Amino acid sequence: MPSPTFSLFAGGTGVERFIEYRRELHRFPELSNEEFETTRRILGWLKEAEIRILDYPLTTGVIAEVGGLREGPVIALRADIDALPVLEETGLPFASTAPGKMHACGHDFHTAALIGTAYALKEREAQLKGTVRLIFQPAEEKAKGARQVIDSGALDGVQAIFGMHNKPDLPVGTIGIKSGPLMAAADGFVVEVAGKGTHAAVPEAGLDPIVTASHIITALQSIVSRNVSSLESAVISVTKLHSGTAWNVVPDKALLEGTIRTFSEEVRREVLDRFTQIVEGIAAAFATTASIRWIEGPPPVNNDPVLADLGFAAAGATGYKAVAPIPSPAGEDFAVYQREIPGLFVFMGTAGPQEWHHPAFDVDEQAIPVSIAFFTELAELALEHYSLNGGESS
Repeated sequence: MPSPTFSLFAGGTGVERFIEYRRELHRFPELSNEEFETTRRILGWLKEAEIRILDYPLTTGVIAEVGGLREGPVIALRADIDALPVLEETGLPFASTAPGKMHACGHDFHTAALIGTAYALKEREAQLKGTVRLIFQPAEEKAKGARQVIDSGALDGVQAIFGMHNKPDLPVGTIGIKSGPLMAAADGFVVEVAGKGTHAAVPEAGLDPIVTASHIITALQSIVSRNVSSLESAVISVTKLHSGTAWNVVPDKALLEGTIRTFSEEVRREVLDRFTQIVEGIAAAFATTASIRWIEGPPPVNNDPVLADLGFAAAGATGYKAVAPIPSPAGEDFAVYQREIPGLFVFMGTAGPQEWHHPAFDVDEQAIPVSIAFFTELAELALEHYSLNGGESS
């Protein structure tokens, strides 16, 4: 595997520094919008390298900048900083000290890698052809943080944004890069079916919401098979069904919940429209009523093709292997930034033992110097690209 050439890695001390940062973050995880100590730590580490801290109205999270010594474009690098309500089962010597909280999605890794990238860019600040804005974003797990950053004004003036997610099934030194859809829109739903309760021995005197809900669940599965093109993809999962209180009582309500995953806005709209038609139509057919409460998640991660080319160039320049990844049906609120400006989101190989959100999730920390080298090169290539193209992505 290639070794980074930046002087901060001399003697390996730089790598160890950022590994220690990751481990400290891992020991002290904080949930979405509760990342107060995480924010304090990030601020301290950035100030040690004399990196400029910007003042934006965020309760948690950090916005900083490197560069700006030469006139030029502004591009952004983003890492998420929040943890999950998961009880850790890794047995690591630096395991979570907060019961029921864990960095089970690798945001500690993302944060440490971006701090390392900030240090590397700071060393090269005089050569940067513009400015790199560093976004340490809160509340990704709640799909709220990207919107908070945008509403704060921290994306103003930024011409492109780059980010990553660790990928346990990719080897260290391998980076998943593709243009177009990479991760799915993630919408939730809560459907309440209202019927009429009765004695279970005389069902004709009532309107059974359980029967209605059962037919709705079965019919929903036809949306993917009969309304979504075989060249597209979607997932509809009903994950909760609650109704009834006794074995001999037909209840008056049934509640079902679940999620819908889609990779394009067109398919997303079609699936949600058909979902509504099926729920309301079946409820009416059984003389019941149904209401739908939507839990809107992030849109699909949709990578700009020109920025994807820059990603391939950065991987080649640093000697790492770029592969075309399989898109993930998981959601990621980096997509919210991509609705505002061009963006590229990549999968960074971390050779982990378990998938995201597992209690034994971990990353191979040798992916930290890989990430630093890649994103440092990518930031410089992006600044050069936008300098030459007058701020246009293509």
